[in-house]
Formats: sequence, structure tokens, C-alpha cells
Amino acid sequence: MRFRERSRRTTSFGLGLLAVAAVLWVWCGVLLTTPYEVDRAYATNPVECESRLFTDDGTANEGPSKDPCGDERDWPEALALLGLSVPVSVGGAVLLTYGLIGVRVSEHAAELARLHELAGRDKGEADA
Repeated sequence: MRFRERSRRTTSFGLGLLAVAAVLWVWCGVLLTTPYEVDRAYATNPVECESRLFTDDGTANEGPSKDPCGDERDWPEALALLGLSVPVSVGGAVLLTYGLIGVRVSEHAAELARLHELAGRDKGEADA
């Protein structure tokens, strides 16, 4: 029973890590697909910029430009989220699989023990 409970906890922890990875993916998607605003030092109103993913304009990786959106349109934050989500999702998948297999093996062993006990009883009744 303790083995089965530990396997269920491992499964729950794996599901939790996969949920965290899903949140990171959604956050990265929001960063890439939603428009954003840039505050300019010499202007009173912020500049509305296109999303990072759906633009044909330059990015900060191409060097400084006169466009404030291009200066702010940088990829490291989004790529860092994706990079962080990879080990979290792999760990979650491994723990989920390990936990589910542990529960299955435990249930199988319990069923085998029950069948052996039943076969022993049937053999005892046949001998009597």
C-alpha cells in the first residue's frame, strides 16, 4: 500500500510539473503574440507596437535603430521561458510515467497475490 501511495504522489508531482511547463508555454505564447507598449523618454504617450512574432520590422538583435519598437522587440525573455519549460516538462513526463507504471505494477502484483491465494484455496478444497 505504501508503494502505491508513493507512486500516486509521484504521479501528482509529475502532473504539477507538467502544469508549470504549460503555464510557461502559455506565458511565452502571450509574449510572442500580443502587442505591447514602449515608453519613450522624450514622448508623453507610449508607442503601441506589433507583437514580436507577427511583425516584419527589425528586432533588437539587428542593432540599435530609430524605431523604439525594434529596440524593445528582443527574443531572450521568450526563449528563456521556452528553455526553462523544456527540463520542467521532461521531468514532469518522466515522473508521471514512473508513477503510473508504479501504480499499475502494484495493482498487478496485488491481483497475482489474490489469484495465488484463490488457487491455493481451490487446491486445498480439492485435496479434502
